[in-house]
Amino acid sequence: MIKEFEGKTEKEAIDKAIDALGLERDEFDVEIVETQKSGFLFKKGKVIIRVHVGDEVSVSPRAEEANPVPENDFEHAVVDFVQNVIEKMGFPGKVTVGFRETRKLGLSIDSEHSGILIGRKGKNLDAVQLLANVVAGRLTNDDIRVILDSENYRTRREENIVKMARKVGEQIRKSKGSKLLEPMNPFERRLVHTALNEMDNVDTKSEGEGLYKQIRVYYRGVDR
Repeated sequence: MIKEFEGKTEKEAIDKAIDALGLERDEFDVEIVETQKSGFLFKKGKVIIRVHVGDEVSVSPRAEEANPVPENDFEHAVVDFVQNVIEKMGFPGKVTVGFRETRKLGLSIDSEHSGILIGRKGKNLDAVQLLANVVAGRLTNDDIRVILDSENYRTRREENIVKMARKVGEQIRKSKGSKLLEPMNPFERRLVHTALNEMDNVDTKSEGEGLYKQIRVYYRGVDR
């Protein structure tokens, strides 16, 4: 399910989504679709967000201590499934529990083939994660999302995306032009939108169709 909400700030728009959907904040993913900052040409700021509920997208797990051994039948089944998948791919490894949160189970793959299992920009990891979530959905009615990681890739990817976004934002402020970024999933796009939300004279918008869209970073406004 995808819905859009508008507010003067990102927080206000998210609060509206929470009230309208009756969900907790960690139960849905947010993509910032449009931002308009207040200034000479704009009398008031505006933020439009797109809320994704139930999408199997990547999120960064919290750093929590967790028993790495599966603790119930559901966890055993999902861990065994992932382990069997990577073995059949020809890249065996050990799968353990990385973290547990409400409606989220983080799994970690330790393998000498981690680079291949992660794939270019994490696409192989995302593919196995998608399969794991399909299986998880058939095993329980609790709507538990499985987050798959290896060698702390997702955290490193998040940091790199934020750094890249800020670097591009500075380039756009100087050139007063625009730049189209590489295709990203909804969570990665939200990182870019958030990183540039407070940068003067720089705005962002998503372009394209499907799960992997591109973000255009562009100059907007006047020098102050």
